Amino acid sequence: MSHSADSGPSTGNASHIDCGRSAVKRTRTRRVAKLCLRPTPPIKIERTCVLNRKGQQGKWNPRSLAYGRSWVDVPSGERKRRTVSLGLCATQWVAHLRLREYIERAGVCSKHRVHQIPVPGTTFRQQAECWMESLSTRRRRPLKPATVYGWQHCLDRWILPNLANKLVSEVGNGALRQFVEVLSAAGLAPKKIVNVVMVKFVVASAVDEEGDQIHPRVWNYEFIQLPLVIKEKRSRPTVTEVEVSGLLNSLKERYAVWVALVAGTGLRIGEALAVRTEDFDANCQVLHVRRSVWHRCEQAPKTPNAIRLVDIPERLARVLRGYTEGKDGYLFTTRAGRVLDQSNSLKALHGAGNRGGFHAFRCFRFAVLRRGGCPRT
Repeated sequence: MSHSADSGPSTGNASHIDCGRSAVKRTRTRRVAKLCLRPTPPIKIERTCVLNRKGQQGKWNPRSLAYGRSWVDVPSGERKRRTVSLGLCATQWVAHLRLREYIERAGVCSKHRVHQIPVPGTTFRQQAECWMESLSTRRRRPLKPATVYGWQHCLDRWILPNLANKLVSEVGNGALRQFVEVLSAAGLAPKKIVNVVMVKFVVASAVDEEGDQIHPRVWNYEFIQLPLVIKEKRSRPTVTEVEVSGLLNSLKERYAVWVALVAGTGLRIGEALAVRTEDFDANCQVLHVRRSVWHRCEQAPKTPNAIRLVDIPERLARVLRGYTEGKDGYLFTTRAGRVLDQSNSLKALHGAGNRGGFHAFRCFRFAVLRRGGCPRT
C-alpha cells in the first residue's frame, strides 16, 4: 500500500501491482492510493471512564467509605497528590462538598500557606520575616508583644547584618561559629550571646507541608564555642536603700509612689503600671496582680505564676492608702488620664540621677527578703 502511495495514482502502476486481477480490483487500488495521499488526521486519545475500570462500581454506594484526591504544592516545585478519607457519604455531591471543606480548612489554596512554604534559594532574611510574622499569630504558645519586639531588635541589630544574604541551607554550625565570634568581639555578655543566637529557631521554622524540617540541624555547641551562662558570675545590678531614699525625695509624687511600690513589692515594670485601685484590699496590705501593660496596651502577665497575691509592708501600705484615696481606675496615669508608659518612667528615673533599669528594683526586693531570712520557695 505504501508503494502505491509513493508511485502516484497512475493506472500503469496500479495495473503492475494488481497484475492478473480484475478491473474492479484495479479501481479499488486507485481509490486507496488517492486516500493515502491525503493528510493524516490527528490521533484522538479518548479517556476511559473510571467506572468502566476493573474494580470500580457503576453506581454510588452510600455504605462504602469515600475518598477524595487533591494536588498539593511542595517546596521542591513539584506537585503531589494527597488522598483524604471523607467517611460515609450519602451521595457523590456530599463527597464533593466534604472534599471542598477539607481543602479550605487545611488552607491548601490559601496565599498565606503558599508564602509560608519556603522554596529552594530562600535567604535567611526572607525566612526570618516569615518566622517573625508567625510568632504572635500561632495558636500554640503565642509570644507577647514585648518578646516579639525584643527578638526583632536582635534581628535588626546583630543577626541580619551578618547572615541576611546567606541561604537558609548555608546557615549551619560553621556560619553560627563565625557569628558567635562577631558577638564576642563586640563585648556582649554570655547571657546576651545566648539570647541573640536564635538563628537555630529561624532555620528550624523552614518546614514542608507535612511539618518536617527542610534543613534539619544537629547543633554542636562545642564547635560553635557558645559561652556558658554561670549564674554566680552574672551581673545583677541593684539599688541600695540610700539610692531609693534619694529617688523618693527628688521625684514627683506619682513617680515617687511608683518607685516605692516596685521597690517594696518586687513587681515587674508592666505589672506596676497596670495596677488599679480595685486590686488592693481595704487596707492596701495585699495586692492582687492580675494584668500587665506594654506600650499602654493591657495584656496578661508574663507567666501564669505571675498572677499572684503580694503582701505589702505597713509603711508602704500607709502611703498607698493616702495616694489611692478618691481615685478610681489605674493607679499611675498621665495628666490626660492615660496609663503611664515605660519610657515615661525611664525618663523620670534618668532625670533623677538613676542610670539603672527597672529590674534593679526587683533585685532590691529580693535582697531585702534574703537578709530577712525568707526562704527561696
